[in-house]
Amino acid sequence: MKKTPTKMADGRELIYYDEDESTIRDNPDLRDLPELQVTSEARHDPILDEWVVMASHRQTRIFMPPTNRCPLCATTPDNPTEIPAPDYDVVVFENRFPSLALTALDVDPSVPIDSDLVERRPARGRCEVVVFTSDHDRSFSQLPVERIRSVLDVWADRTADLGAMPGIEQVFPFENCGIEIGVTLTHPHGQIYAYPFVTPKTTRMLRSARRYREKMGRNLFAEVLAAERRLRERVVVENDNWTAFVPSAARWPVDVHLYPHRQMPDLTELNEAERDDFADLYQVVLRKLDALYDKRLPYIAGWHQAPVNSDRDLAYLHLEVFSVQRAADKLKYLAGSESGMAVWINDATPEQIAQMLREAGN
Repeated sequence: MKKTPTKMADGRELIYYDEDESTIRDNPDLRDLPELQVTSEARHDPILDEWVVMASHRQTRIFMPPTNRCPLCATTPDNPTEIPAPDYDVVVFENRFPSLALTALDVDPSVPIDSDLVERRPARGRCEVVVFTSDHDRSFSQLPVERIRSVLDVWADRTADLGAMPGIEQVFPFENCGIEIGVTLTHPHGQIYAYPFVTPKTTRMLRSARRYREKMGRNLFAEVLAAERRLRERVVVENDNWTAFVPSAARWPVDVHLYPHRQMPDLTELNEAERDDFADLYQVVLRKLDALYDKRLPYIAGWHQAPVNSDRDLAYLHLEVFSVQRAADKLKYLAGSESGMAVWINDATPEQIAQMLREAGN
């Protein structure tokens, strides 16, 4: 795959990833765009010991434009978009409305916050958009296996590049799919957040893994995978290098984890066979999700990767895919127990969810 970096009219980076290595990219961005200024800041919650990002400038981001004004489609004379080429395979670019930016401005010192109690700092990281196809109406589940493999290679390449940037502590590629999830653009795309801290969920997961290793001398994630493969009850589908299963304490109405059979910290470590097998397996999983209620299922899919600078021996790369769709005509909304106390209540058992998914699309 050929990688061609370029600059957009406001100085943001855009990268073409072309499956045909003979492709030449020489389409300049001719739009008149103002220089990007990002005012995001991160504040540390001293009670929960978590960082929270404040990004008030994102209130003005584009929301559900008509198809002929989609900013992720290829550029036409009537619609100059974020992608100045007339066609493309996979494209990555810096978000125009980022939560995190390496150029984030310094925090406003006049804000009345006790600096000894609440630490504040510019939210310096990077937010990228990954556009999977130029076809506006095609979902990820409808991509050919070859394109899924290309997207995986792009995720791995971006993980390496972003992890090498100054101040980055964790790289998180993810996709939000469906208006029920809250997407603001329907064109098939995902995002990558490069955080300046290790996220709360990853911190908790690694804390559990560390305790387990100290007590049992083994890797917690590998033990979970081995148990699911042995018991079979919650396995949805598997191949030589990957297993997709519903976790035994699933929180969401639909919740599937995809694990490689070999422990590794992040996407950059996947070999060629593992990449090929992931593309095959993920297409099957996504098509089962769409077949579950005979409609395109809304979901969030996110890669759990090791932090850049710590616990790389503890972490275990895996993908989590979950949906708020709890029935064909019903969504799950977080109620008081989930939102207020983080105690989850699922309306279906993981075993029931796995059985439904195994049968879907057969």
